[in-house]
Amino acid sequence: MNNKVYFYAWALSDGKKGITDNWIDCYNRIAGKKGAKNKRFLARELAQKWLDSGADYKTKVFYDEDGVYFDSGTGGGGGVKIRVTDKNGKDLVKNIAVGKHNTNNFGELKACYYALDYALKKGIKKVFGDSRLVIDFWSKGIARIDDPETLALIAQAAKLRIKFEQQGGKLKLISGGANPADLGFHK
Repeated sequence: MNNKVYFYAWALSDGKKGITDNWIDCYNRIAGKKGAKNKRFLARELAQKWLDSGADYKTKVFYDEDGVYFDSGTGGGGGVKIRVTDKNGKDLVKNIAVGKHNTNNFGELKACYYALDYALKKGIKKVFGDSRLVIDFWSKGIARIDDPETLALIAQAAKLRIKFEQQGGKLKLISGGANPADLGFHK
């Protein structure tokens, strides 16, 4: 069973708009109405930003909470790429080598490690990423793999996360499409 809470933004051509926390309510508001638009979000504030932007499907909305954001992606050639940014998408860590042989999950973990390291050095209390595997398991030292390189990075990230959380830091899962660090290799 899916325990995620979604927010459904809806807008009608007559200017009426709103946000609901269930699909049935959203559907009942837009069904059969010409020009009706709707979009699902993981956070109410993102749904509101989308409505405020004119409910344009081409508009990307990002989290704008202060903190450090991380992401990884494969695409564009050259193997795995990672980014660590602020809420505006400004790169905070540069020239991070990942290697062509590694997976996207390895890249997410490495990006998380660099984000935690940066946050600790700068006294930042929030780190955001869109990898459930990394946030819920690997960065806590929980893994069922046998790759020595990945296991070593899992141990390093878990140690850093403990230190970060002991100093009041929070590592939070966010939606990938609203992550300012998103590399854009997916549709």
